[in-house]
Amino acid sequence: MTLKEIAAEAGVSISTVSRVINKSAKSPASQDVQDRIWEIVRRTGYTPNNTARQLKMGGKEHLKSSHSIACLFARIQDSEADTFFTVLARSIEKEAFKHNYILKYTFTAFDVDHPGIFRLISDNQVDGVAVLGRCDKQLLKFLKQYFQYVVYTGLNNLEAKYDQIICDGFQAAVTAVEHLIKLGHSRIAYVGETKNENRYLGYCSALNAAKIPLCRDLVVNVPLSSEGGYRGADMILKKDLPVTAFFCPNDVTAIGAMRAVKEHHLSIPQDVSLISIDDIDTAQYLTPMLTTIHIPVEEMGQMTAKILIDRIEGGHTLPIKVNLPYYLAGRESCGACKRELLQTRSSLQK
Repeated sequence: MTLKEIAAEAGVSISTVSRVINKSAKSPASQDVQDRIWEIVRRTGYTPNNTARQLKMGGKEHLKSSHSIACLFARIQDSEADTFFTVLARSIEKEAFKHNYILKYTFTAFDVDHPGIFRLISDNQVDGVAVLGRCDKQLLKFLKQYFQYVVYTGLNNLEAKYDQIICDGFQAAVTAVEHLIKLGHSRIAYVGETKNENRYLGYCSALNAAKIPLCRDLVVNVPLSSEGGYRGADMILKKDLPVTAFFCPNDVTAIGAMRAVKEHHLSIPQDVSLISIDDIDTAQYLTPMLTTIHIPVEEMGQMTAKILIDRIEGGHTLPIKVNLPYYLAGRESCGACKRELLQTRSSLQK
């Protein structure tokens, strides 16, 4: 496969392909074009012609042969359905390519029993695997059988001796809920997964620190998806409880919750505030714009690729844990709690 052939299949110019795979800052292509080009690169196993590149740049460095890695989506069944993990995998792929590694294939934890996927894993035709999202010890043990090098990245700490690149979901959740509490909210609902989920534990911890009792009626255990967010928020609002704010573990879930809130004829943030975690691109284009905790997803992907490659090439032997920072992206979906509104709802229930 050549740049010319990739350009022809993607329907763009050769220079556009070159800019994308070399991460040129000049005239960047649209995200759709970039995704199309990287999909072709991944599918065809394209690797750059290093000899030509070095001759063009006048370099005399030793030329390394091409290597490959894989990505495992541990928490989602469809790798294209979750923006957070899609961006994370794309960042890993781009950084790996800079080091002359290609992302040979991706698969999900739900696919490992599929004969075709299992054959890919057992053949072990890649140098290492990046695990995206929380997974259990059983899955890690399975991966360790077939991959010599494993690195994990996500929002939950992993109690295992593997390289880890994380952004602490527990503390991010604490920050989100504390923001609502500072705005005067005490009836804060949780919509999302609860089992083995650090963000739920962070929600509980923040309430406890503020001496706010945990109300089980304001907690629903639903999948982290738009549909899950919609169903969860709808379930809580149908109870007619005096809730004034919602916390969702990620933006995708929050988007579904926002729809449910609006269908119940409530305004955000005048009637109900809403906050989440991730800060995907869509968050700032919603109405109202979503207040969320910004997770450095691009940097997480870049660091994951670097540490995995360093591990493969013998740069380190002891387990490494890197904890990247987050920050509150304050926008429009959070406002001060209106005590009179809360009192009105309480009186209507009596």
